[in-house]
Amino acid sequence: MLKFCSLYSGSSGNCLFVQSKNTKILVDCGTSLKKVCEGLASINSSIEEIDAILVTHEHSDHVKSLSLVSHKFDIPVFANLETWNAIPDYTTKIASHNINIFKNDRDFKLNELTIHPFSTPHEAANSCGFNIHDGKKKLSIATDLGHINKKILKQLERSSFILLESNYEPEILKVSKYPFYLKRRIAGPNGHLSNTEASQTISSLMDKDLKEVMLGHLSKENNIPELAYQTVVNELIENNTDIKSLKLSVASRYFPSKIINI
Repeated sequence: MLKFCSLYSGSSGNCLFVQSKNTKILVDCGTSLKKVCEGLASINSSIEEIDAILVTHEHSDHVKSLSLVSHKFDIPVFANLETWNAIPDYTTKIASHNINIFKNDRDFKLNELTIHPFSTPHEAANSCGFNIHDGKKKLSIATDLGHINKKILKQLERSSFILLESNYEPEILKVSKYPFYLKRRIAGPNGHLSNTEASQTISSLMDKDLKEVMLGHLSKENNIPELAYQTVVNELIENNTDIKSLKLSVASRYFPSKIINI
């Protein structure tokens, strides 16, 4: 059985936890070491038990304490070459034996887990999402993506669980205090995913074995958790989908989620 917990999700820091029978991993490490440890403790785990850290891309809200965590606890880190080359200087403490390079769209193994990184459209060196399999179930992590295309939809098919970005509400973004250039970047093809796009993506996957979704990476300024949630519900109803067939939740930027059993 796979288990998932969003320790923290949002522009103030991202860190996700995945557990299988014999393996515990983090996806990103974009908040403080103290908060990572507190989050793990809240789900009866610890940083000493982490077998690896997977990195989606180099932005600080995804790698803030990566170097410190890897260095202090001797944890292997996995990222593609372009991300390694773009990671900020403060991550240079990572020991050479803990540097592992993967290629997007090629599987690699972590104990009994098969990891499949897939490319995502984001303003980064070579950002990616992850499919994680334990031989029986598949979960997917897809955040920091400016749009959904057929290739990404294909990657998300047959996932029992998805953490999917639902970053902003278009109408709120339009009237926010953000400068125009930043609004354009967020809503652009290499920015972030809107509530509308997230809901349409979920709806299109409902006949592809999807059982549970957690909306993640919500903007503090340009979204409301209840609105992101309701947008998905409305989309499912509009498409005559039984809303009881999907478990839906929203990841917090401040607190760990419940543990999802997949």
